[in-house]
Amino acid sequence: MDNRLLDFNKAVNNFNFEGAYIEAAPYGFGHINDTYAAVFKKPEGNTRRYILQRINHKVFKNPEALMGNIEAVTKHLSKKIAKAGGDPGRETLNLIPAKDNKSFYKDSRGNYWRAYIFIENARTYQVVEKPEHFYSSGKAFGRFQYLLSDFPAETLHETIPDFHNTIKRFNAFREAVHKDIMNRASGVRDEIEFAEKRADDTPILLDLLDKGGLPLRVTHNDTKFNNVMIDDKTGEGICVIDLDTVMPGLTLYDFGDSIRSGANPAEEDERDLSKVWMELTLFEHFSRGFLESAGSFLTPAELKYLPFSAKIMTFECGIRFLTDYLNGDTYFKIHREGHNLDRARTQFKMVADMEKKMEDMRKVIDKYIF
Repeated sequence: MDNRLLDFNKAVNNFNFEGAYIEAAPYGFGHINDTYAAVFKKPEGNTRRYILQRINHKVFKNPEALMGNIEAVTKHLSKKIAKAGGDPGRETLNLIPAKDNKSFYKDSRGNYWRAYIFIENARTYQVVEKPEHFYSSGKAFGRFQYLLSDFPAETLHETIPDFHNTIKRFNAFREAVHKDIMNRASGVRDEIEFAEKRADDTPILLDLLDKGGLPLRVTHNDTKFNNVMIDDKTGEGICVIDLDTVMPGLTLYDFGDSIRSGANPAEEDERDLSKVWMELTLFEHFSRGFLESAGSFLTPAELKYLPFSAKIMTFECGIRFLTDYLNGDTYFKIHREGHNLDRARTQFKMVADMEKKMEDMRKVIDKYIF
């Protein structure tokens, strides 16, 4: 028997699923974990679906700590949602315990598995099909922050250390330029110069955190639009998913990365840079939703730096792409020659456009501060 099928069958048999297993199929668009939708027949005859995932322990080096984070955060969210009169079964992820009552199952080959209740009548979207969805995304991510605003962030593990340490990311970029192991630096002098001119931006948020000017919070750290489930009937963002990178950080990371990934009307690797810009209308839709949910507890400093966070998260992503290009494309998967360079250029174009629109972005935030 195929080892993967054997592992899967063992995982199915080691969780407290309700009913008899019928079938399963790959599910979703994720590129890191292996995700399946598994169907079970309940005693009364109807079926129920669950999500079963194999955690990629090559990316996430400490799956048990990761699952400790998810278990703690989802329990907290469930209690807060129930207290507010919501539906914890749909508004947060719900783990299915393994038969030993742990939040995961580790098979004989060292693979880690987890299971969730499948959220029915809702879906994720890969692109923003209408502005209202981006507003709903902002509202969902803002509510995620609000519900976790009283959670002790320092008790969580760092699943990927220094994930948003922009200073270290910039130092890694400079090292890649200096070593130039692929002899590519001479062909990207304009991009290197663009990055160097913004070196003074890289420590701003981290310095504020170190000095107590910004609070440490629970952050998602992967706030792409497709990590919010949108209700099929209402169009509301009901549940934030993909909690692998939940760890201590800054609210500004989540806000900024949402704008980076969702307010660009073009693809992330668009070669025609005339199609790339920061769409102010989309920025406003997301900001309105985010601040409706989170504006009441954010500090004045957090509110002040929301526009800057969009720029610095976009810049950080750009230098990561450029660093990987200079190092020979060893981290991000590429599908063509110069793919990471194209990605870096789109991010830098977004940064330049944000700089031009920074005052307009500030006015949008001021408009929705309650």
